[in-house]
Amino acid sequence: MNFRVGIGTDRHPVKKSGRMVLGGVVVSEDIGLEGHSDADVVCHALIDALLGATGMGDIGEYFDQSENWRGASSLLMLERVYDLLKEDGWSIVNVDVTVICGLLKLSSYRNKMVETLSRALKTSVEVINIKFKSANNLGFEVNEGVSAIAICLVSRKSTS
Repeated sequence: MNFRVGIGTDRHPVKKSGRMVLGGVVVSEDIGLEGHSDADVVCHALIDALLGATGMGDIGEYFDQSENWRGASSLLMLERVYDLLKEDGWSIVNVDVTVICGLLKLSSYRNKMVETLSRALKTSVEVINIKFKSANNLGFEVNEGVSAIAICLVSRKSTS
C-alpha cells in the first residue's frame, strides 16, 4: 500500500454583502468572501491538500480564473477532484481541516460541513474532521478574512 500526505491552505478577504460558504455550507447570508468562485476556503484548501498528496498539481491547474469558473460551487470543484483521484486509484484515508475566522462562531455548522464534505468525497463522516479557531484577536482573520488549512492522508494499492 502506498500512503501519501498532502497539505493545502487558502484565504479570502471579507466582502460586506453576499453569502459566505464554508465546507459547502452557507454560514452567513449577510457577509461573504471575495473570490472568483464562491470563495469556499475549506473546499479550496482541501482540494490543494488532495492534489498535493497525489502529486497532481494544484487548484489553479484545474480551475483557472476564466469565466467558466466565475461564481462556481467549490463543492462541485471538490467533487471533480475526487473523481480524478479515484480514476488514478487513490482512496482518502482521512481529512483534517482547521478554519480560522474571527467574524463568526462556526461550531454549530461543524456536523453539516462534515456531512456535506463526506458526500462530496463519497466517504464516511468518520474520515473527516473540522476544527474552528477564532484568531484570538490577531491578524487578518480577526475581521478582514477567513483562512483554512487542510491536511489529508490518501492511499493507493502498489502496482508492483
